[in-house]
Amino acid sequence: MTTTVYGIKNCDTIKKALKWLDAEGKPYTFHDYRKDGIDQEMLKTFVEKLGWEALVNKRGTTFRALSEEQKNNLDENNAIALMLVHPAMIKRPLLVSGETYHLGFKPAEYQAIFNE
Repeated sequence: MTTTVYGIKNCDTIKKALKWLDAEGKPYTFHDYRKDGIDQEMLKTFVEKLGWEALVNKRGTTFRALSEEQKNNLDENNAIALMLVHPAMIKRPLLVSGETYHLGFKPAEYQAIFNE
């Protein structure tokens, strides 16, 4: 089963998730949005699997820096457009393992995913 972790390299939560995967001996590929990019097709797949509301990281500095108009007029199309321009707005890590799509990192949740 192929596992890919999507995110931004300098994110502390990404570092924790990758450290866990390494410690557990789970093979994975890391996809850095800033280095490897993200396109509309990939983002639309994530939205289909997880929902656009779940993907938007409203607690991050990138989201907080948006104008009030951008925040108040957020819908699926606007969110996708903003996440393409500002990939740091995408909640992370986003783990894709086989057919499983998972947002965030908690060791117990990762343990459950990899023990299925």
